[in-house]
Amino acid sequence: MRKWWWKILCFLLVGFTVTGGFLMPVPRLDILNETIRNLYFHVPMWFTMILLFAIASYYSIKFLRTGDLQDDVYAVQFTYTGIFFSIIGLLTGMEWAQFTWGAAWSNDPKELGTAMSMLIYFAYSILRSGLKDDEKKARISAVYNVFAFAMLIPLIFVLPRMVDSLHPGNGGNPAFKQYDLDKYMRMVFYPAVIGWFLLGLWIATLKTRVALIQYKRENTLPSDLVKNS
Repeated sequence: MRKWWWKILCFLLVGFTVTGGFLMPVPRLDILNETIRNLYFHVPMWFTMILLFAIASYYSIKFLRTGDLQDDVYAVQFTYTGIFFSIIGLLTGMEWAQFTWGAAWSNDPKELGTAMSMLIYFAYSILRSGLKDDEKKARISAVYNVFAFAMLIPLIFVLPRMVDSLHPGNGGNPAFKQYDLDKYMRMVFYPAVIGWFLLGLWIATLKTRVALIQYKRENTLPSDLVKNS
């Protein structure tokens, strides 16, 4: 991940998303009106969160197979970055709900499922801080991380679809792909998804490199471990 081209691509895509998201025309839909521009921010941030948690779960499984603490470092930093995007995703969603549903929080099933998922991942951080032995901490948190991601899917994607919900794509409401999204919105939305994910990946890899350097200083980690990060 030391290649420079994808970082430049990330910068260009996020810059285009922010600029196009505020300046390019959008369809005039009932209730949504100008708030539909939040589609370029709220939705891609959730996608990024899910992908980061998926990568973290992969590294947790890898650690359980290999016992390599480097995999634990990757799992931790990708999880923490995913938590960061989950907070931003929730805040942008609440802002959107304030204008379209009339309240930032209405105990909608999608909101409740999201809150429960975030609490599960917050508990991951608390779990790690309560354990001192590195091997024990890595193994227990890796198992927890795998189950946390397994719980994320039904809480966000399955259960809200089974009950009444205000959220698009849930409770019988049509998803955004079924609205009349014109070519201008698609022109911004797809780059936004890629751009935000690359930004999340960039943040996670930077955090991982810093964590490996710190671990080396504290535990005399072999230098080749940091080189390969």
